[in-house]
Amino acid sequence: MGTMSLHRVCGVFVFFSLCLISFPPHCHGGNILVFPVDGSHWINMKILLEELHARGHNLTVIRASTSWYIPEKSPLYTSITLEVGIGMEDFFDEFLKEQMQAQREGASLLTLKLTMDFLSMISQAHSLWADAVLQIFENQNLIESLKDSQYDLVLTDPAMAPGLVLAKYLKLPIVLNVRWITSGEGHFVLAPSPLSYIPVPGSGLTDKMNFIQRVKNMLFYGIILFQQRFMVGPHYQAVCDKHIEGGCDIISLLQEADIWLFRSDFVFDFPRPTMPNVVYIGGFQCKPAQPLPADLEDFVQSAGEHGVIIMTLGTLVNALPNDIADEIASVFAKLPQKVIWRHKGERPSTLGNNTLIVDWMPQKDLLGHPQTRVFVAHGGTNGVQEAIYHGVPVLGIPLFFDQYDNLLRLQERGAAKIIRLGDVNGNTFEQGIRELLYQDSYRQNIQRMSRLHRDQQVAPMDQAVFWVEYVIRHKGAPHLRTEAYKMPWYSYYCVDVLLLLLTAVTVLLMSTVAIFRFLFCRRQRKTKSKQN
Repeated sequence: MGTMSLHRVCGVFVFFSLCLISFPPHCHGGNILVFPVDGSHWINMKILLEELHARGHNLTVIRASTSWYIPEKSPLYTSITLEVGIGMEDFFDEFLKEQMQAQREGASLLTLKLTMDFLSMISQAHSLWADAVLQIFENQNLIESLKDSQYDLVLTDPAMAPGLVLAKYLKLPIVLNVRWITSGEGHFVLAPSPLSYIPVPGSGLTDKMNFIQRVKNMLFYGIILFQQRFMVGPHYQAVCDKHIEGGCDIISLLQEADIWLFRSDFVFDFPRPTMPNVVYIGGFQCKPAQPLPADLEDFVQSAGEHGVIIMTLGTLVNALPNDIADEIASVFAKLPQKVIWRHKGERPSTLGNNTLIVDWMPQKDLLGHPQTRVFVAHGGTNGVQEAIYHGVPVLGIPLFFDQYDNLLRLQERGAAKIIRLGDVNGNTFEQGIRELLYQDSYRQNIQRMSRLHRDQQVAPMDQAVFWVEYVIRHKGAPHLRTEAYKMPWYSYYCVDVLLLLLTAVTVLLMSTVAIFRFLFCRRQRKTKSKQN
């Protein structure tokens, strides 16, 4: 009896020991300063903040007074509001109309104008945020408050750079919630990026390029360098020179970041070199679908065996031009499926009884519903990741930014079909929607991607939170960060070493030639003297 009791006690002790070992290291609630980017970027930042708040971390969010989506009051965080005059709500609707006109008419001059307008808008946004950082530095009370708060780290989205500059000033570790930086995709300033097989965003290329495509890829990379050097960097340079000891530049600040929480993974993206401080959290915002509201569930179930199509073009564009919306509505009206369409513009005149127009939809829950057959989308990163997670094929209508490149990655894997904006009409849209509905390969391919994406040892959200807490526990992660960014370009590419080796080889060859010439000439002189 005593022996059995002893065995039970030992068993309980071993069980609890294993349980304790299996728990991750504990991290007391940290004090985190958050500098987000507005719009769709805020959507996934907020999801990360909700999880950090639930784990007991104290959050402070810096926002603009004209913010679209970031509220001043929230149960998740306290806020610091800056007077930043950013108002671009109408820009994207007008830009979309002109872009469609340019693509339809093949108007090169209009396309060039739109590109310049777009770059100008981006440059203006950086200028306003650089002024906002200056506003922080010149507000002595605010600066003292930030210093006294004793933050553990700065969590920022580097699509805009003020969070980087502020973290450098406060001498705090940086965690980036990132895919896009001030001048493109984050990997290009962080990891080796051979242009022979890594497509530059905006190029519309894959990782399989012929010679002409590699030339195009190189030209697009040149545009990114130009954008960073002349359209982004100068806005922050004056702030860095004035307030950062020793000065700084945005690219170096990015390369100094401790951890990159990268909103991508290699189920979605093309394989490429990476670095030890990059943590891939693609799809971290995805969760199993929740039940739909009763009225929406009734509408979905009324589709029967034919299922449902959902369509949305994201948060920045309210509606397509009226003539295109009418043609799309007429195609939907022909189909046996039910359609849920997020559309805020004028109600299409050709709308069928099978189509429900909404101002907002629970996108994740609809994508996870077994009745959903096709997702018609613009190709934003969040929507694409959610389509992969739930295994729904995508009919893509890319509008701007990275959307074409996102959809191209799905199309290359046979999980999506792209219709260029200028090619959208009743015929192309009907052909595309029927292809995705009735060719099983699209659904099979995206469901295979879904299985691969879900088959992970640690969930992406848990990875993200672990590494934020890791930086808090260890006051940074410099051991994971390469110091290569401190090297001059000629050292990084070993140009100086190559020049030394070439010089040594040249001297050796010239010395050998000189010796042989000397010996040859000496022999000739001896021969001549004998003959004489």
